[in-house]
Amino acid sequence: MVMFLLVSLLASAVGAICGIGGGVIIKPVLDLLHMETVAAIQFLSGCTVLAMSAYSVGRSLLAGERQVQVRTGAPLILGAVAGGLLGNRLFALVKASAGRPETVSAVQAACLALITLGTLIYTVKKDRIKGRQVESPALCVLIGLALGLMSSFLGIGGGPINLMVLFYFFSMDTKRAAANSLYIIFFSQLASLLVTLCTRAVPVFRWPELALMAAGGIGGGILGRSLNKRMDGRAVDKLFMGLMAVIIAVSVYNLWQYTA
Repeated sequence: MVMFLLVSLLASAVGAICGIGGGVIIKPVLDLLHMETVAAIQFLSGCTVLAMSAYSVGRSLLAGERQVQVRTGAPLILGAVAGGLLGNRLFALVKASAGRPETVSAVQAACLALITLGTLIYTVKKDRIKGRQVESPALCVLIGLALGLMSSFLGIGGGPINLMVLFYFFSMDTKRAAANSLYIIFFSQLASLLVTLCTRAVPVFRWPELALMAAGGIGGGILGRSLNKRMDGRAVDKLFMGLMAVIIAVSVYNLWQYTA
């Protein structure tokens, strides 16, 4: 049980610093350790990310921080909600058609490895890539939809892909992208959870695990938010790239063990 708390606490702390939600670490690590069923890990990871992002977003609002612009942020969040609903449905379809839980985990591990690798390459070269400044509400909705879908389907909250998209399409700096990413993560995971509850698709899990992981998510959000204020953008970038290298390695190993 203690391992659930430690994984969620550390992952959520790093996730809050970088704006990637923590689930991108929690999901592959729990898969690696075989600590629960595939469906239970998906659910527990999503709930932990929701708890962490709810704390971070709530604190930002109470502190009067305005990192999200209404013109682009609102359509992004709207798209993320729709994407969360679609991603939840996609996971259910893949799970039903796969036959074996290991197949679902293998698909998720492969997708996560490819997405994270692409994000790492972009992050290394982003100074040489000219960003855009998207303002079209319709395009913002589509971008949010894609982010929410991947977030919900992979059970990772948001992950590195959020930051890469925000860097490129909106020319955001690291800290502002992290703040916007947490809003997208919160609303997409909330939508996914509500659908799971309404359709009575909640998997079998142990309540103490959920309580410990939610506590770790909130505790990690508190710790990560505090550390984020003390770190400059360059330090956050270095942590982000190191984390992506670890995620790629774990995802590739998970893919190998589920397909071997």
